[in-house]
Amino acid sequence: MKIFIVGINGKMGGAICACAEREGIEVAGGLDITPGGKYPVFAKAADVDVAFDVIIDFSRPASLDGVIALAEARKVPAVLATTGYAEEQLAKIAALAEKVPVFRSANMSLGVNVVESVLPALASALGGFDVEIVEAHHNRKVDAPSGTALQMLEAVKKGLPYEPREVYGRQGECRREKGDIGVHAVRGGTIVGEHTVMFIGEDEIVEIKHTALSRNIFAVGAVRAAAFLIGKEPGTYDMNDYIAAGKRG
Repeated sequence: MKIFIVGINGKMGGAICACAEREGIEVAGGLDITPGGKYPVFAKAADVDVAFDVIIDFSRPASLDGVIALAEARKVPAVLATTGYAEEQLAKIAALAEKVPVFRSANMSLGVNVVESVLPALASALGGFDVEIVEAHHNRKVDAPSGTALQMLEAVKKGLPYEPREVYGRQGECRREKGDIGVHAVRGGTIVGEHTVMFIGEDEIVEIKHTALSRNIFAVGAVRAAAFLIGKEPGTYDMNDYIAAGKRG
């Protein structure tokens, strides 16, 4: 398998290259505005002249058009691990999935996705508890709240018999109303990623938390997602499909 990395010279791009090298997977090159490195790097999708089997995009939403152009032209699958897409971009991704396999997840960690899988049951069992979601990331992360926090929010909502009011941060007079779910973002230093879901009742708190200690867990997930897509029919896939298929390394 040959992978092509969008954002290859970024921190996640470097982590994916290192992961691929450890697992004996060939890196064909990548897209990046920063030139240089041990692999071919192209500034624009139109300039790409190397062959590859799967695209991995761990960059920014602004790169999406280039990813789509490459996937359509080469008829290859795409792993999209970027967050913060606009509605118009989500529509483009859906259209791409009609032509090639697309694996999309806001978080490529197996642990995070297992946590998400149990949240509906917890929310249902603890229906009378207040719910708060807190995420923390490094000081260079652009979007807030994180895509993972939003996925966790949706997972909690699946276990509730009502539609909660979503409250993003609090300031001034903002008394909590019954049924609120608070979502809060922390940005600072070099935090790789922390996500905590708190179910808060009378005299007790049930807390489930995931902490990423390095970017390697996301790189491993992305590379294995790329391998998972080989041979798949066009459509949208995510970590639930990966887990269900037993693709755990």
